[in-house]
Amino acid sequence: MSFFVTSVGVGKGADLGGLAGADKHCQQLAQAAGAGAKTWHAYLSTQGAGAVNARDRIGKGPWMNAKGVVIAKSVDELHGTNNLTKQTALSEKGQVNNGRGDTPNRHDILTGSTAEGRAFPPDKDMTCKNWTSGTQGTAMLGHADRTGLTDDSVAKSWNSSHPTRNVEGGCSQADLRSTGGDGLLYCFAVN
Repeated sequence: MSFFVTSVGVGKGADLGGLAGADKHCQQLAQAAGAGAKTWHAYLSTQGAGAVNARDRIGKGPWMNAKGVVIAKSVDELHGTNNLTKQTALSEKGQVNNGRGDTPNRHDILTGSTAEGRAFPPDKDMTCKNWTSGTQGTAMLGHADRTGLTDDSVAKSWNSSHPTRNVEGGCSQADLRSTGGDGLLYCFAVN
């Protein structure tokens, strides 16, 4: 296994403790699943001074899910024609994540990234204050099951489908659940 969707979020909405906290969460879940010998990073971008692109944090590939199915062979394939579907975007436990039509829907995955896996410009917060706020900002989300309310390619994007609702913030655990998420992350082995 060199890729998974977290089975649980950190529990504080999009306040992940920054990139370091998100990476630690990936590492702990991988360790519990017997894959802790690898270095794991969350697929997240940050904004502003020193912005980080998610695509630059995840290694070179190839990446396989818990059942050994290849998700993508390279960064370019991951951001092009990849093999991410509801059946392949498995948790670290090898389980299918609830998607659209399931109760509860948990297909929204925190990314803060454009479809190319890059950071957004700093003018509009798309990372809940660079993953340090459960109250302020919004977060860009991807759909792990590649389904949306419409058939357009944006709604089906695994990494850049829509932002959280910005009702008093959009970054709390309740806000994430209201749009079909649970504060879940994509985790990739970088080595």
